[in-house]
Amino acid sequence: MAALTSTSTAASLDDAAPVRRTRRRPRVWRGAVLGLAGLYFLLPLVSSFVFTVHVPGQGVSFEAYTGIVGAEGFTDSLLLSLGLAAATIALTLLLAVPALVAVRLGSPGLRPVIEVMCMLPLVVPPIALVTGITTVLRWGPEKLSHTPLYQTFLAVQDESFPLVLVFAYTVLALPFVYRSLDAGLRAIDVPTLVEAARNCGASWPQVVVRVILPNLRAALAGAAFLTLALVLGEFTIAALLGYEPFAVWIVTISGAQARMSVAVSILSLLITWVLLLVLSRAGTGTSSASPASSASPASSKES
Repeated sequence: MAALTSTSTAASLDDAAPVRRTRRRPRVWRGAVLGLAGLYFLLPLVSSFVFTVHVPGQGVSFEAYTGIVGAEGFTDSLLLSLGLAAATIALTLLLAVPALVAVRLGSPGLRPVIEVMCMLPLVVPPIALVTGITTVLRWGPEKLSHTPLYQTFLAVQDESFPLVLVFAYTVLALPFVYRSLDAGLRAIDVPTLVEAARNCGASWPQVVVRVILPNLRAALAGAAFLTLALVLGEFTIAALLGYEPFAVWIVTISGAQARMSVAVSILSLLITWVLLLVLSRAGTGTSSASPASSASPASSKES
C-alpha cells in the first residue's frame, strides 16, 4: 500500500509539474507586455522632464518649475479650465442621466436612436463644429440686435467665463459620458430597483437621488473624469473662438518659454492623475463603506 501511495503521489506530482510550467509562461509574457507598455508611456515623460531641468552649459536647473506659479496667465487659465470642466460635467450629467434612465425604464426601443445621437460628435470634426458655432455667433447679433436675445449672445461669449465653450465641450463629451453611463445602467437592474422604491412610497426625485445615482457612482465618476480630461486638453475650439484656457495658454508660451511649456504640460498630467484618483475614490466610496455600515448593527446586537 505504501508503495502504491508513493507511486501515485509521484505520478500526480509529475502530472502537476507541466501544468505549473504552463501557468508560469502567461505570467512571464504578462510582465513583459506590462513592462514594455510602462516604458512606452514613461520614456517620453522622463525625456520631457530631463529637457526641462537640464540647461546646456549650466547643468541642472529647476527654474522652469519654480517660475510656473508666477508666470503671467497661468493661474487665470488653469482656474478657467477647471471652471469650464466643472460646468461641462454638471451639464452633461444633467442631460444624460435623466434621458438614459427614462429610455431604460419607459422606451427601450429608443436606445439605438439615443446612442446614434450621442455618438455623432465622434463623426463631426471639431473644426467643423467650431465653424458652425462661429457662424451662429456672427448671425445672432445681426438678426437679433433689437431683441432681448441679443444680450444672451453677449452673455454666452463673456471672456471671464465663456458659456459657449461649455456648450461646445458638452457636445464633445456626450459620446464618452454615454458609454460610461450606459455600462453602469447595464450592470444594475433599474426597473426592479425603481419598482421597489416606488412601492415603498418614494417619489421620482427620491428614486433618482437615493436609489439610482448611488448605484451609478462608479459610472458617474468615470464620465466625470473623461469629461475633465477632454476639457483640460481641448485646444482647437477654444483657440479658434479666441479664448485662452489652460491648453491654449500652454501653446501660447511655448514659443518664448519652451522649457516652461513642457514643464506645465507635465504638471497638467500630474493634476489630471490626481483628479483621477480623487474621482476614483469618490466612485468607490460607498462600496468600501457599505461593509462597515452593515456590520455595525450586527456588532451592536452582539454587544
